[in-house]
Amino acid sequence: MLEIVDLSARYGAVTALSGVTLSVPHGAIVSLLGSNGAGKSTLLGCVTNSVPAHRTGAIRLGGEDIAELSTDAIIDRGLVLVPEGRQLFAELTVEENLRMGAYGFERGRKWRAHLEHVYALFPRLLERRRQIAATMSGGEQQMVAIGRALMARPKIMLLDEPSLGLAPLLVRDIFRLIGEINRQGITVLLVEQNAHQALRIASEAYVLEKGRVTLSGPAAQLMQKHDVIAAYLGGPSSQEEGHARHP
Repeated sequence: MLEIVDLSARYGAVTALSGVTLSVPHGAIVSLLGSNGAGKSTLLGCVTNSVPAHRTGAIRLGGEDIAELSTDAIIDRGLVLVPEGRQLFAELTVEENLRMGAYGFERGRKWRAHLEHVYALFPRLLERRRQIAATMSGGEQQMVAIGRALMARPKIMLLDEPSLGLAPLLVRDIFRLIGEINRQGITVLLVEQNAHQALRIASEAYVLEKGRVTLSGPAAQLMQKHDVIAAYLGGPSSQEEGHARHP
């Protein structure tokens, strides 16, 4: 569904990505792992054409070259980003934030059906639909951010560090919800530092280091490479190991 071939990106004289090639098959969850500064967010920004970087290489969605399309045209084709840090409209309510995700799309019954679908997936958001987004917990805000993306009825969702800053129990909830979204037919490219949780739900994975793909393969195989994961991403905490053994 998404194919990136020999993608390089730079900001002025600073190179952020160098010759990155990866693919996300239809219906899959693919994890992109890496430490801070590895280039993960830049890659997502290149895919969505939302960063001011000079780019070379090919970006194809369903076989169509989208590298020069505007961000809204890319969304129209079914690719939606859930950004790092959630980036909600802090003074709006939960439901107002969700409705922003449907901006530019058909309203009426279809729009309401999308909202009902999000509330079915996130019952807590239905309970708090009139609550101001800034007053919610980090985990609840992440649910709003994912729900807002779902309002556009995406074919493929890019998630940028969805577990960042969340307590371990909330992290587990977010990853469970990502799995449920995928089971409903949405392809997922998951960008994460939490290697163990990301590898558990993915079929394929890539490790990005200093703008280059340094390791890739089936997620189950990469999960066995404890020494490699520790070298690239840092060793897991005992708490994370416990979650890996007891999902």
